[in-house]
Amino acid sequence: MRPEDLRKEFPALSRKVYGKDLVYFDNAATVQRPQCVLELWDYLSRNSNANIHRAVHKMADEATEAYEQARLYVKDFINAGYREEIIFTSGATASVNLVAYSFGERFVNAGDEIIVTECEHHSDIIPWQLLCERKHAVLKVLPTDDTGHLKLGMLDSLITDRTKLLAVTHISNVLGLMNPVTRIVEKCHSRGVKVLIDGAQGIVHSGVDVREIDCDFYVFSGHKVYAVPGTGVLYGKKELLEQMPPFMGGGEMVGTVKFSGTTYAPLPLKFEAGTQNFTGTATLKPALELAAEISRDSELRGFHDGIRDYLYSELMKVPGLRLFGTTDDMDEKIPLFSFCIDGVHHEDLALILDKTGIAVRSGQMCAEPLMDRFGVSGMLRISLAPYNTMQEAEYFMKSLYRAIKMLK
Repeated sequence: MRPEDLRKEFPALSRKVYGKDLVYFDNAATVQRPQCVLELWDYLSRNSNANIHRAVHKMADEATEAYEQARLYVKDFINAGYREEIIFTSGATASVNLVAYSFGERFVNAGDEIIVTECEHHSDIIPWQLLCERKHAVLKVLPTDDTGHLKLGMLDSLITDRTKLLAVTHISNVLGLMNPVTRIVEKCHSRGVKVLIDGAQGIVHSGVDVREIDCDFYVFSGHKVYAVPGTGVLYGKKELLEQMPPFMGGGEMVGTVKFSGTTYAPLPLKFEAGTQNFTGTATLKPALELAAEISRDSELRGFHDGIRDYLYSELMKVPGLRLFGTTDDMDEKIPLFSFCIDGVHHEDLALILDKTGIAVRSGQMCAEPLMDRFGVSGMLRISLAPYNTMQEAEYFMKSLYRAIKMLK
């Protein structure tokens, strides 16, 4: 399959912006949704809009079936061992917060330590800061080098007998580099430390096998991988989830409720309080089915890698351009590029590109500590999906040169 063929499945890609064909290069923030997802979302909203699990009537049964089929597909997609290990949330942010609270309540005490990396999204920093403040624990940081790679040699000295968990992104949303998560897990487990992986980008660009990686928790958002917004997944090892207290109380997560005391439902419902986003969550199944089809298409992957390599090479040639997340091994680089240009403000550049029909991201990308590490106030980021074409990449490079000339 060629990218041009895949594009036909995504209605939004055919629109125009300011009279120009849309070039959507902001996929790391939110990817566009395919027709199969939109159709299921619309069908369930129109025909099966009823609370899941609780009623015996036909509409509720249909909604419950679609919701639970999504859970089973997610389980198989990431190779989890049990359906009970798949917890549905509103996104990766909610998933991290769930673990930070519930794991923290059960396993973290005053003086214990949590490690995060310097390249984390705010959503994988702030929940751990809140945990450390609440439990009087200590937050440590594993830094990156000038190329954006983690300084893994420092990890052994950071871990002590008080370290309880390390949180690391699978792929940085700023640097576009795959972190060696399997090696990190091995190092941590050898010292008795649990590992949470933020897979918001990893679920899109890397085959995820949670049992092969052996991580304790893996989180991702549906809107990054073709599903609708407000959907997300927490994978957690069953033996850990069973020991953790609920994150929220409410309907559906209970066994029995009495004023003298309440018991909780078994996994996964213990962590799914209240009315879930059942029509949205069900779209994880067709979304991940499409992601699986794309990953199996060697021709499409070849086009995608070629576009990545072209943009990396061409961006390195732009005078005054500083690219963040560089490597000699393109196998660890996804088609995501964050950069600054001497004498040009990233937001001005983004605004001009927008007028040419090109959607990009500018700012801190919810990673202010990483901006501070590289000494910049913000960056411009382009991030591609398999439906982006070489023609779009070439048009972007021409537009970038024109925009720079206008601003200098």
